[in-house]
Amino acid sequence: MQKTQPIKDVRDIRRFKQYYLDKHQIRNYTLVTLGMNTSLRIGDLLHLKWGNVYDFHKKSYRKHLRVLEQKTGKSNLIALNKEATNALKDLKKSLESVSSNDYIFQSREGDNRPINRSQAFRIIKTAANDLHIEGIISCHSLRKTFGYHAWKKGTPPAVIMTIFNHSSIDVTKRYLSIDQDDRDKVFLEINL
Repeated sequence: MQKTQPIKDVRDIRRFKQYYLDKHQIRNYTLVTLGMNTSLRIGDLLHLKWGNVYDFHKKSYRKHLRVLEQKTGKSNLIALNKEATNALKDLKKSLESVSSNDYIFQSREGDNRPINRSQAFRIIKTAANDLHIEGIISCHSLRKTFGYHAWKKGTPPAVIMTIFNHSSIDVTKRYLSIDQDDRDKVFLEINL
């Protein structure tokens, strides 16, 4: 079985996000942007409601997203960065109206239901295929992309482990998808 990979090239990330902007599919753009910027598993991402990210009383976006992870049952507090917040703003502007109990990634089928995992997979796979992004790209790639780029920017793996709520550093290491190119770069840049 082949494992899902992160999107390692920053240019591919930009093209991946732009793909849905060019198609005026703001919901799908927000899905991939939020996925890559929050490190959430797809199940947790799809079940977000507007009240999780927007304070309707203060009429402002929340600074943090609090999630009770479905898989682990653990609570996670995630800072919403500028990319995530801007994508949410764009999506909210594109909708007629939203309330705190509305799912962010609504299905077109039925009242106030989130899209399902299969639809999320199709959204991600379509863009990856159409853009010829290398590797095995799936819903989990969004989460792995966050971890890989956090690691590349110097975040210690132990910190990434706590962000992901992993039980061991070994699990986190597998998530980072460190390959021979990453190893070679270290050797080639260390000229003592």
